[in-house]
Amino acid sequence: MRSLRESNEPYYDLFDDFDLIVSSMRSQYGLSIYSHEFKQMKWKEFKALISGLDGETPLGRVVQIRSEEDPKMLEHFSEGQHKIRNEWRLRLSKEKTDVELNQVLDELKNAFVEMSK
Repeated sequence: MRSLRESNEPYYDLFDDFDLIVSSMRSQYGLSIYSHEFKQMKWKEFKALISGLDGETPLGRVVQIRSEEDPKMLEHFSEGQHKIRNEWRLRLSKEKTDVELNQVLDELKNAFVEMSK
């Protein structure tokens, strides 16, 4: 799946998409996130299970919408699908802005450190 997109950035958020994750884990693996078995699961296994979710799960369907790039497919998207995709893209653009801001601030900090030597 995002989950992994080719750029290594996921098309889901562990917090905002938690309900989709819970539902998808249950539907594909029969696993309850609230079970004792899940509580014993290692993080690495959890990530692997999320990555293995297919497009027939609730999270898988949303990831497919968010990650679609084919103009011909986008022409056939419903208003709701466009909304899901556009909200995700807006969110990513805001996150990138924060990352870029932090990068600039780090560069400024390094410049001041160098100037003070």
